[in-house]
Amino acid sequence: MDESSLRKREQQPLSPPVAEVDIRASDADRDRVADILRDALAEGRLTTEEHSERLDGVYAAKTVGELEPFVRDLPVPTSATAPAHAPAPHWVPDHSGENPNLVGILGGAERKGRWRVGSKINAVAIMGGVVIDLTEATFTAPEVVINCTAIMGGIEIKVPENVTLRGGGVVGIMGGSDVQAYEAPEPGAPVIKVQGLAFWGGVEAKPRRGKRVTRKDGRPELDY
Repeated sequence: MDESSLRKREQQPLSPPVAEVDIRASDADRDRVADILRDALAEGRLTTEEHSERLDGVYAAKTVGELEPFVRDLPVPTSATAPAHAPAPHWVPDHSGENPNLVGILGGAERKGRWRVGSKINAVAIMGGVVIDLTEATFTAPEVVINCTAIMGGIEIKVPENVTLRGGGVVGIMGGSDVQAYEAPEPGAPVIKVQGLAFWGGVEAKPRRGKRVTRKDGRPELDY
């Protein structure tokens, strides 16, 4: 290959540019659309069922283009689904929380009371049951991911009413999930994501009315 041919190859782009709608969606992009849906619910533009269905779709979306249909019929700015710069974190996790593995095989397992929860919980219920009660827990990370495996068993998750609860990540095979997804009204509230598998079993997650996490005083970050 002569020098001129090599120079031409070097000047050619390695790949064609990606269209904006095909850009991978970030958590900030999904959160922005979720905020629009929450406002639409509060204004009466969406029913509770429509809001829950669209919210599940938002957090399952992979690209920016997949987010746009969920707000296409709502009065929102055209830039609402554009990629966003990652916002500054509301708090700094202290890494002191527990990341427990709760296993109920032909029996039960439960975690409740006052405890410091970390960023991850693994729950396995095989012909048994697991109960995860976060209503009196102290959140040490901005997001808690709960990985569920329910095989001919059940997993019950109780959360405070002023956190954000996100579902849609549980696959049901001759089983199912009942995750009452909603967005917290308070900015920077902890986020709880429920995902996993229900095979001839079930996963349930819902808020406990009257149970709320409160912000500690004397800290610059939002520490719940």
